[in-house]
Amino acid sequence: MIGTLSGIRVVEQGTFITGPCAGMMLADLGADVIKIESPDGDPYRSYQSGNYSPHFQAYNRNKRSVALDMKSERDRALFDRLVREADVFIQNFRPGTADRLGAGATRLLALNPRLVYCSISGFGSSGPYVDRPSYDSVAQALSGFLSVVVDNDHPQFLGPALADAITGIYAAYGVLGALVQRGRTGCGGLVEVSMLEAMAHFAVEPFAAFFALGEIPASTDRPRLAQAYILRTTDQRLIAIHLSSPEKFWEALIAATQAPDLAADPRFATRAARIANYEMLRDELDARFARAPLAYWLAQLRAHDVPHAPINRINDVIVDPQVEHLGLVVPVAAPHGAASAVRPAVQFGGERARSVRAAPLLDEHGSAIRASLGRGEPWPERGKHAEDIAK
Repeated sequence: MIGTLSGIRVVEQGTFITGPCAGMMLADLGADVIKIESPDGDPYRSYQSGNYSPHFQAYNRNKRSVALDMKSERDRALFDRLVREADVFIQNFRPGTADRLGAGATRLLALNPRLVYCSISGFGSSGPYVDRPSYDSVAQALSGFLSVVVDNDHPQFLGPALADAITGIYAAYGVLGALVQRGRTGCGGLVEVSMLEAMAHFAVEPFAAFFALGEIPASTDRPRLAQAYILRTTDQRLIAIHLSSPEKFWEALIAATQAPDLAADPRFATRAARIANYEMLRDELDARFARAPLAYWLAQLRAHDVPHAPINRINDVIVDPQVEHLGLVVPVAAPHGAASAVRPAVQFGGERARSVRAAPLLDEHGSAIRASLGRGEPWPERGKHAEDIAK
Protein backbone atom coordinates (compact mmCIF):
# COMPACT_ATOMS: atom_id res chain seq x y z
CA MET A 1 0.00 0.00 0.00
CA ILE A 2 0.97 3.63 -0.47
CA GLY A 3 2.18 5.08 2.85
CA THR A 4 1.98 8.82 2.15
CA LEU A 5 -0.55 9.34 4.97
CA SER A 6 0.91 6.70 7.28
CA GLY A 7 0.26 7.72 10.89
CA ILE A 8 -2.88 9.74 10.09
CA ARG A 9 -5.86 8.36 11.97
CA VAL A 10 -9.34 8.80 10.57
CA VAL A 11 -12.73 8.11 12.12
CA GLU A 12 -15.32 7.84 9.37
CA GLN A 13 -18.99 7.78 10.26
CA GLY A 14 -20.21 7.67 6.69
CA THR A 15 -22.90 5.83 4.77
CA PHE A 16 -23.57 5.13 1.09
CA ILE A 17 -20.93 6.93 -1.04
CA THR A 18 -19.86 10.51 -0.25
CA GLY A 19 -18.43 9.95 3.25
CA PRO A 20 -17.07 6.47 2.53
CA CYS A 21 -15.45 7.71 -0.70
CA ALA A 22 -13.67 10.48 1.22
CA GLY A 23 -12.48 7.93 3.76
CA MET A 24 -11.35 5.56 1.02
CA MET A 25 -9.32 8.28 -0.69
CA LEU A 26 -7.40 8.84 2.54
CA ALA A 27 -7.12 5.11 3.27
CA ASP A 28 -5.74 4.53 -0.21
CA LEU A 29 -2.89 6.88 0.68
CA GLY A 30 -2.10 4.94 3.84
CA ALA A 31 -4.26 6.63 6.49
CA ASP A 32 -5.61 4.32 9.18
CA VAL A 33 -9.38 4.61 8.75
CA ILE A 34 -11.78 3.17 11.31
CA LYS A 35 -15.31 3.09 9.97
CA ILE A 36 -18.00 3.56 12.61
CA GLU A 37 -21.19 1.73 11.69
CA SER A 38 -24.52 1.26 13.40
CA PRO A 39 -25.26 -2.28 14.61
CA ASP A 40 -27.23 -2.74 11.37
CA GLY A 41 -24.30 -1.54 9.27
CA ASP A 42 -23.93 0.95 6.47
CA PRO A 43 -27.10 0.61 4.31
CA TYR A 44 -24.87 0.36 1.24
CA ARG A 45 -23.80 -3.09 2.46
CA SER A 46 -27.13 -4.50 1.34
CA TYR A 47 -27.60 -2.32 -1.74
CA GLN A 48 -28.23 -5.37 -3.93
CA SER A 49 -28.32 -8.34 -1.58
CA GLY A 50 -26.63 -9.81 1.46
CA ASN A 51 -24.48 -7.67 3.73
CA TYR A 52 -21.40 -7.20 1.56
CA SER A 53 -22.50 -5.74 -1.77
CA PRO A 54 -19.94 -4.93 -4.46
CA HIS A 55 -21.03 -1.30 -4.13
CA PHE A 56 -20.00 -1.29 -0.48
CA GLN A 57 -16.73 -3.06 -1.27
CA ALA A 58 -15.88 -0.39 -3.84
CA TYR A 59 -15.82 2.53 -1.38
CA ASN A 60 -14.75 0.88 1.86
CA ARG A 61 -11.49 -0.91 1.10
CA ASN A 62 -8.40 -0.37 3.25
CA LYS A 63 -10.56 0.36 6.33
CA ARG A 64 -11.47 -1.27 9.62
CA SER A 65 -15.02 -1.55 10.93
CA VAL A 66 -16.45 -1.25 14.42
CA ALA A 67 -20.20 -1.27 15.07
CA LEU A 68 -21.34 1.17 17.75
CA ASP A 69 -24.77 1.85 19.18
CA MET A 70 -24.65 5.61 19.72
CA LYS A 71 -27.53 5.28 22.18
CA SER A 72 -25.34 3.15 24.43
CA GLU A 73 -23.29 5.00 27.04
CA ARG A 74 -20.49 2.46 26.75
CA ASP A 75 -20.30 2.75 22.97
CA ARG A 76 -20.43 6.55 23.12
CA ALA A 77 -17.46 6.46 25.49
CA LEU A 78 -15.54 4.25 23.06
CA PHE A 79 -16.45 6.61 20.23
CA ASP A 80 -15.07 9.53 22.24
CA ARG A 81 -11.83 7.63 22.87
CA LEU A 82 -11.36 7.15 19.16
CA VAL A 83 -12.12 10.79 18.39
CA ARG A 84 -9.66 12.06 21.00
CA GLU A 85 -6.84 10.21 19.22
CA ALA A 86 -8.00 10.85 15.67
CA ASP A 87 -6.59 13.34 13.19
CA VAL A 88 -9.70 13.40 11.00
CA PHE A 89 -13.41 12.80 11.46
CA ILE A 90 -15.72 12.38 8.43
CA GLN A 91 -19.52 12.28 8.40
CA ASN A 92 -22.14 12.72 5.68
CA PHE A 93 -25.34 12.89 7.71
CA ARG A 94 -28.14 15.29 6.91
CA PRO A 95 -27.60 18.59 8.77
CA GLY A 96 -28.50 18.25 12.45
CA THR A 97 -28.17 14.46 12.61
CA ALA A 98 -24.55 14.46 13.80
CA ASP A 99 -25.44 16.79 16.67
CA ARG A 100 -28.29 14.50 17.73
CA LEU A 101 -25.87 11.55 17.75
CA GLY A 102 -23.32 13.41 19.85
CA ALA A 103 -20.98 13.68 16.86
CA GLY A 104 -21.41 17.35 15.96
CA ALA A 105 -18.45 19.55 15.12
CA THR A 106 -18.63 21.74 18.22
CA ARG A 107 -18.55 18.79 20.59
CA LEU A 108 -15.85 16.79 18.80
CA LEU A 109 -13.55 19.79 18.30
CA ALA A 110 -13.87 20.47 22.03
CA LEU A 111 -12.80 16.86 22.68
CA ASN A 112 -9.88 17.17 20.27
CA PRO A 113 -8.83 20.67 19.13
CA ARG A 114 -6.37 19.15 16.61
CA LEU A 115 -9.16 17.27 14.86
CA VAL A 116 -9.97 18.03 11.23
CA TYR A 117 -13.74 17.62 11.16
CA CYS A 118 -15.21 17.03 7.70
CA SER A 119 -18.94 17.48 7.21
CA ILE A 120 -20.50 16.46 3.88
CA SER A 121 -24.07 17.43 3.01
CA GLY A 122 -26.39 17.71 0.05
CA PHE A 123 -26.91 21.47 -0.03
CA GLY A 124 -24.79 22.93 2.77
CA SER A 125 -25.35 23.43 6.49
CA SER A 126 -27.84 26.30 6.12
CA GLY A 127 -30.15 27.93 3.60
CA PRO A 128 -33.57 27.27 2.08
CA TYR A 129 -32.70 23.72 1.00
CA VAL A 130 -31.00 22.60 4.21
CA ASP A 131 -33.77 20.20 5.22
CA ARG A 132 -34.20 18.58 1.82
CA PRO A 133 -32.94 15.06 1.18
CA SER A 134 -30.31 14.80 -1.54
CA TYR A 135 -28.90 11.99 -3.61
CA ASP A 136 -26.54 11.77 -6.56
CA SER A 137 -29.19 12.43 -9.22
CA VAL A 138 -30.56 15.45 -7.37
CA ALA A 139 -27.14 17.06 -7.05
CA GLN A 140 -26.29 16.43 -10.70
CA ALA A 141 -29.53 18.11 -11.75
CA LEU A 142 -29.52 21.11 -9.41
CA SER A 143 -25.86 21.99 -10.01
CA GLY A 144 -26.31 22.36 -13.77
CA PHE A 145 -24.01 19.45 -14.48
CA LEU A 146 -26.71 17.31 -16.12
CA SER A 147 -27.66 20.12 -18.48
CA VAL A 148 -24.20 20.07 -20.06
CA VAL A 149 -23.89 16.30 -20.44
CA VAL A 150 -27.40 15.04 -21.21
CA ASP A 151 -29.06 15.05 -24.64
CA ASN A 152 -32.11 17.23 -24.10
CA ASP A 153 -34.11 15.28 -26.70
CA HIS A 154 -33.30 11.87 -25.20
CA PRO A 155 -32.47 12.57 -21.53
CA GLN A 156 -31.15 9.83 -19.30
CA PHE A 157 -28.78 9.66 -16.37
CA LEU A 158 -25.18 8.65 -16.78
CA GLY A 159 -24.31 5.29 -15.26
CA PRO A 160 -22.01 5.88 -12.26
CA ALA A 161 -22.93 7.94 -9.20
CA LEU A 162 -20.75 10.83 -10.29
CA ALA A 163 -21.96 13.46 -7.83
CA ASP A 164 -21.52 11.13 -4.87
CA ALA A 165 -17.99 10.10 -5.81
CA ILE A 166 -16.87 13.56 -6.91
CA THR A 167 -18.12 15.07 -3.66
CA GLY A 168 -16.18 12.45 -1.70
CA ILE A 169 -13.04 13.31 -3.64
CA TYR A 170 -13.55 17.04 -2.97
CA ALA A 171 -14.02 16.23 0.71
CA ALA A 172 -10.71 14.35 0.82
CA TYR A 173 -9.07 17.29 -0.98
CA GLY A 174 -10.42 19.63 1.71
CA VAL A 175 -9.21 17.35 4.49
CA LEU A 176 -5.70 17.24 3.04
CA GLY A 177 -5.64 21.04 2.86
CA ALA A 178 -6.78 21.28 6.48
CA LEU A 179 -4.07 18.81 7.57
CA VAL A 180 -1.44 21.01 5.92
CA GLN A 181 -2.88 24.05 7.69
CA ARG A 182 -2.85 22.15 11.00
CA GLY A 183 0.82 21.45 10.41
CA ARG A 184 1.41 25.21 10.42
CA THR A 185 -0.97 26.23 13.21
CA GLY A 186 -1.31 23.13 15.40
CA CYS A 187 -5.10 23.51 15.28
CA GLY A 188 -7.73 21.47 13.53
CA GLY A 189 -11.02 22.85 12.31
CA LEU A 190 -14.18 22.34 10.33
CA VAL A 191 -14.15 21.39 6.64
CA GLU A 192 -17.52 21.53 4.89
CA VAL A 193 -18.49 20.49 1.38
CA SER A 194 -21.88 19.91 -0.19
CA MET A 195 -22.81 17.91 -3.24
CA LEU A 196 -24.23 21.07 -4.82
CA GLU A 197 -20.98 23.00 -4.36
CA ALA A 198 -18.80 20.12 -5.51
CA MET A 199 -20.74 19.52 -8.71
CA ALA A 200 -20.98 23.22 -9.56
CA HIS A 201 -17.20 23.51 -9.18
CA PHE A 202 -16.71 20.34 -11.22
CA ALA A 203 -18.67 22.06 -14.00
CA VAL A 204 -16.40 25.12 -13.74
CA GLU A 205 -15.76 25.32 -17.51
CA PRO A 206 -19.39 25.79 -18.65
CA PHE A 207 -19.90 28.30 -15.84
CA ALA A 208 -16.83 30.21 -17.04
CA ALA A 209 -18.20 30.16 -20.60
CA PHE A 210 -21.54 31.53 -19.41
CA PHE A 211 -19.94 34.32 -17.38
CA ALA A 212 -17.67 35.29 -20.28
CA LEU A 213 -20.09 34.96 -23.19
CA GLY A 214 -23.53 35.35 -21.64
CA GLU A 215 -24.75 32.25 -23.45
CA ILE A 216 -26.33 29.26 -21.71
CA PRO A 217 -24.12 26.20 -22.37
CA ALA A 218 -25.68 23.10 -23.89
CA SER A 219 -24.65 19.47 -23.78
CA THR A 220 -23.37 19.59 -27.36
CA ASP A 221 -21.02 22.52 -26.79
CA ARG A 222 -18.04 20.59 -25.49
CA PRO A 223 -18.00 17.85 -28.16
CA ARG A 224 -18.56 20.47 -30.88
CA LEU A 225 -15.66 22.65 -29.76
CA ALA A 226 -13.40 19.68 -29.02
CA GLN A 227 -14.42 18.05 -32.29
CA ALA A 228 -15.07 14.80 -30.45
CA TYR A 229 -17.13 12.05 -32.04
CA ILE A 230 -18.50 8.67 -31.03
CA LEU A 231 -18.80 6.43 -34.08
CA ARG A 232 -20.16 2.93 -34.65
CA THR A 233 -18.25 0.30 -36.60
CA THR A 234 -19.64 -2.49 -38.75
CA ASP A 235 -19.25 -4.99 -35.90
CA GLN A 236 -21.37 -2.73 -33.69
CA ARG A 237 -18.50 -1.50 -31.53
CA LEU A 238 -18.10 2.14 -30.57
CA ILE A 239 -14.98 4.21 -31.03
CA ALA A 240 -14.20 7.74 -29.80
CA ILE A 241 -12.06 10.24 -31.68
CA HIS A 242 -10.97 13.68 -30.48
CA LEU A 243 -9.54 16.11 -33.03
CA SER A 244 -9.14 19.12 -30.71
CA SER A 245 -7.87 22.30 -32.42
CA PRO A 246 -4.63 21.37 -34.28
CA GLU A 247 -5.41 21.05 -37.99
CA LYS A 248 -3.01 18.13 -38.27
CA PHE A 249 -5.51 15.81 -36.57
CA TRP A 250 -8.24 16.66 -39.09
CA GLU A 251 -5.79 16.01 -41.91
CA ALA A 252 -4.75 12.73 -40.27
CA LEU A 253 -8.41 11.66 -40.02
CA ILE A 254 -8.93 12.40 -43.72
CA ALA A 255 -5.92 10.19 -44.52
CA ALA A 256 -7.04 7.42 -42.15
CA THR A 257 -10.54 7.32 -43.63
CA GLN A 258 -9.33 7.84 -47.21
CA ALA A 259 -11.96 10.53 -47.61
CA PRO A 260 -10.52 13.44 -49.65
CA ASP A 261 -14.09 14.39 -50.52
CA LEU A 262 -14.65 15.43 -46.91
CA ALA A 263 -11.59 17.67 -47.02
CA ALA A 264 -12.90 19.29 -50.19
CA ASP A 265 -16.41 19.79 -48.80
CA PRO A 266 -16.88 23.52 -47.95
CA ARG A 267 -19.00 22.54 -44.95
CA PHE A 268 -15.87 21.06 -43.35
CA ALA A 269 -13.10 23.18 -44.88
CA THR A 270 -12.16 24.94 -41.63
CA ARG A 271 -12.38 24.13 -37.96
CA ALA A 272 -15.03 26.83 -37.52
CA ALA A 273 -17.05 25.23 -40.31
CA ARG A 274 -16.71 21.79 -38.76
CA ILE A 275 -17.94 23.17 -35.44
CA ALA A 276 -20.90 24.85 -37.14
CA ASN A 277 -21.75 21.66 -39.06
CA TYR A 278 -20.94 19.20 -36.30
CA GLU A 279 -23.99 16.98 -36.79
CA MET A 280 -23.49 16.80 -40.55
CA LEU A 281 -19.86 15.79 -40.16
CA ARG A 282 -20.79 13.24 -37.50
CA ASP A 283 -23.26 11.63 -39.91
CA GLU A 284 -20.66 11.55 -42.68
CA LEU A 285 -18.08 9.94 -40.41
CA ASP A 286 -20.62 7.49 -39.01
CA ALA A 287 -21.42 6.28 -42.52
CA ARG A 288 -17.75 5.69 -43.27
CA PHE A 289 -16.94 3.96 -39.98
CA ALA A 290 -19.89 1.62 -40.52
CA ARG A 291 -18.03 0.08 -43.47
CA ALA A 292 -15.31 -1.68 -41.46
CA PRO A 293 -14.86 -3.41 -38.09
CA LEU A 294 -13.32 -1.91 -34.98
CA ALA A 295 -9.95 -3.61 -35.44
CA TYR A 296 -9.51 -2.03 -38.86
CA TRP A 297 -10.25 1.47 -37.63
CA LEU A 298 -7.99 1.12 -34.59
CA ALA A 299 -5.11 0.21 -36.90
CA GLN A 300 -5.88 3.03 -39.34
CA LEU A 301 -6.23 5.71 -36.69
CA ARG A 302 -3.12 4.55 -34.86
CA ALA A 303 -1.11 4.54 -38.09
CA HIS A 304 -2.11 8.14 -38.82
CA ASP A 305 -1.74 9.40 -35.23
CA VAL A 306 -5.39 10.37 -34.75
CA PRO A 307 -6.37 10.69 -31.04
CA HIS A 308 -8.75 7.81 -30.51
CA ALA A 309 -9.80 4.92 -28.30
CA PRO A 310 -12.30 2.11 -28.41
CA ILE A 311 -15.14 2.60 -25.98
CA ASN A 312 -14.01 -0.24 -23.80
CA ARG A 313 -16.38 -2.29 -21.73
CA ILE A 314 -15.19 -3.06 -18.22
CA ASN A 315 -14.04 -6.55 -19.24
CA ASP A 316 -12.04 -4.96 -22.08
CA VAL A 317 -10.33 -2.47 -19.77
CA ILE A 318 -8.77 -5.03 -17.46
CA VAL A 319 -6.94 -6.73 -20.35
CA ASP A 320 -5.93 -3.53 -22.13
CA PRO A 321 -2.13 -3.52 -22.68
CA GLN A 322 -1.64 -0.06 -21.17
CA VAL A 323 -3.77 -0.93 -18.15
CA GLU A 324 -1.74 -4.10 -17.65
CA HIS A 325 1.52 -2.14 -18.02
CA LEU A 326 0.44 0.35 -15.34
CA GLY A 327 -0.59 -2.43 -12.96
CA LEU A 328 -3.94 -0.74 -12.54
CA VAL A 329 -5.70 -3.91 -11.42
CA VAL A 330 -4.32 -5.29 -8.16
CA PRO A 331 -5.15 -8.18 -5.85
CA VAL A 332 -7.37 -7.72 -2.82
CA ALA A 333 -5.74 -8.96 0.37
CA ALA A 334 -8.58 -10.78 2.13
CA PRO A 335 -10.36 -14.13 2.12
CA HIS A 336 -13.73 -12.57 1.27
CA GLY A 337 -15.22 -10.40 -1.46
CA ALA A 338 -13.85 -9.68 -4.92
CA ALA A 339 -10.33 -10.93 -5.62
CA SER A 340 -9.23 -7.87 -7.62
CA ALA A 341 -9.71 -4.11 -7.52
CA VAL A 342 -8.57 -0.96 -9.30
CA ARG A 343 -5.65 0.49 -7.37
CA PRO A 344 -5.35 4.16 -6.31
CA ALA A 345 -4.60 6.34 -9.31
CA VAL A 346 -1.73 8.39 -7.84
CA GLN A 347 1.90 7.32 -7.77
CA PHE A 348 4.56 8.83 -5.51
CA GLY A 349 8.19 8.73 -6.55
CA GLY A 350 7.31 6.05 -9.07
CA GLU A 351 5.79 3.84 -6.37
CA ARG A 352 2.20 2.69 -6.56
CA ALA A 353 -0.06 0.46 -4.53
CA ARG A 354 0.48 -3.24 -5.29
CA SER A 355 -2.62 -4.46 -3.47
CA VAL A 356 -5.54 -3.22 -1.39
CA ARG A 357 -7.22 -4.53 1.74
CA ALA A 358 -10.76 -5.73 1.30
CA ALA A 359 -13.64 -3.71 2.69
CA PRO A 360 -14.33 -4.91 6.24
CA LEU A 361 -17.13 -7.15 7.32
CA LEU A 362 -19.52 -5.49 9.73
CA ASP A 363 -17.76 -5.02 13.11
CA GLU A 364 -14.86 -7.13 11.81
CA HIS A 365 -12.36 -5.26 13.98
CA GLY A 366 -14.71 -4.37 16.82
CA SER A 367 -13.36 -6.94 19.29
CA ALA A 368 -9.73 -5.90 18.85
CA ILE A 369 -10.51 -2.20 19.07
CA ARG A 370 -12.73 -2.61 22.12
CA ALA A 371 -10.19 -4.83 23.88
CA SER A 372 -7.31 -2.46 23.27
CA LEU A 373 -9.16 0.67 24.37
CA GLY A 374 -10.71 -1.24 27.27
CA ARG A 375 -7.20 -1.92 28.58
CA GLY A 376 -6.48 1.79 28.49
CA GLU A 377 -4.14 1.37 25.54
CA PRO A 378 -4.01 3.81 22.62
CA TRP A 379 -5.86 3.34 19.37
CA PRO A 380 -4.74 -0.15 18.26
CA GLU A 381 -2.47 -0.21 15.25
CA ARG A 382 -3.73 -1.79 12.07
CA GLY A 383 -2.46 -5.29 11.37
CA LYS A 384 -1.57 -6.16 14.97
CA HIS A 385 -4.39 -8.63 15.44
CA ALA A 386 -5.10 -11.91 13.71
CA GLU A 387 -8.54 -10.79 12.60
CA ASP A 388 -6.95 -7.83 10.80
CA ILE A 389 -4.47 -9.85 8.77
CA ALA A 390 -5.48 -11.31 5.42
CA LYS A 391 -5.41 -15.06 5.50
